[in-house]
Amino acid sequence: MAEDEMIAIIETALRESGVPEEVAAAGQFMPRGHTGSMFAGGLVGDSLAGSAGGVADSVGTVGGSLAGAHAHDAASGLPSKMLVGVTATHVCGFGAATRHSAAGPIVFRVPRETLQVKVHHRVNVRVLELIETTTGSRIELEGNRIPLTHSKDVIEALAD
Repeated sequence: MAEDEMIAIIETALRESGVPEEVAAAGQFMPRGHTGSMFAGGLVGDSLAGSAGGVADSVGTVGGSLAGAHAHDAASGLPSKMLVGVTATHVCGFGAATRHSAAGPIVFRVPRETLQVKVHHRVNVRVLELIETTTGSRIELEGNRIPLTHSKDVIEALAD
């Protein structure tokens, strides 16, 4: 059900951009390194809270996690959350606050005919590299392994 909603969101955004394409698969992604930066930020925040314990320790950990992810995402040049759609001819990404929100601005749209796809499996994420073969440009994303994000569906559609 959630994937159908993401597909509809992306198809609407494409249609509004003058590109009425049918979306075969859609999922939610983040910039590559987002999750690792959350982990590292949480460690730093925890250590800054010191031995205060209790609520201060928890606030330091959570605050550090959020700061780490935000700093990384800002440095990547990509929105912190994106909806990625696969059509018969292109892969496109849109900024989107959630899997249910309207798509924001288009972030990328690359032709599949000149696209090389690499997938790296990590403990809690799948890393998706989209490499435009004529220029060597790379878009590096990570998709959560939680089924609700449907990142696996996008990866499987690109494997076809």
